[in-house]
Amino acid sequence: MKDLKNIKFWLFDLDNTLYDGATKVFDQVDRKMSKFISEKLNVSIEEARKIQKNYFQEYNTTLNGMIKNHKIDADEFLEFVHDVDLSFLDKDKDLENEIKKLDGKKIIFTNGSRAHALNVTKRIGIDKLFDGIFDIRDCEFIPKPSKEPYKKLVENYKIEPQYCIFFEDIARNLKPAYELGMKTVWIKNDEPWAAKYSDSDFINYKTDKLAKFLKEINELR
Repeated sequence: MKDLKNIKFWLFDLDNTLYDGATKVFDQVDRKMSKFISEKLNVSIEEARKIQKNYFQEYNTTLNGMIKNHKIDADEFLEFVHDVDLSFLDKDKDLENEIKKLDGKKIIFTNGSRAHALNVTKRIGIDKLFDGIFDIRDCEFIPKPSKEPYKKLVENYKIEPQYCIFFEDIARNLKPAYELGMKTVWIKNDEPWAAKYSDSDFINYKTDKLAKFLKEINELR
């Protein structure tokens, strides 16, 4: 981990990264997506679920597939699917303490919405610790792992990729970051769609606990 001593830019995915995937927050979002598709396309929940998963595989997000194929209102979709119960998310003091100690710019990079990122980070007590949130609107609805949003993010925050590290639970989303010269960390999980490519060369590090990993970096510096 000695190569992480000089990191100046800290990029974090949101869902299942800044909070533990075991909380199943994203499961709620997932179900809301199925409901939205079912209602918009007038199909059963089962059919909606198939469409949802196909679009995720083909277009990297369900939203991207819905925009391309059904011209839906992206804002309406985001508002609907992120209207979830976060009351069981607890403050994460360990994570708060470790993020506070990091020197440099700290940015959330998410395929979700800014509002959702703010809601989640407020619940876990880390909302005041970031220099920016780069959400799906900032990406002009082109999601990770397309290369464009990564380049846009780098330009927007004047990031030097060789001094940047990216934390993410979906392994394939780390590839463009690695290709740009960033260090990459996969947040380990058992979801097949997130773990696919988790043994690839474009992953520098793996951890099952973000706060613990950050603590190790902070102790090096």
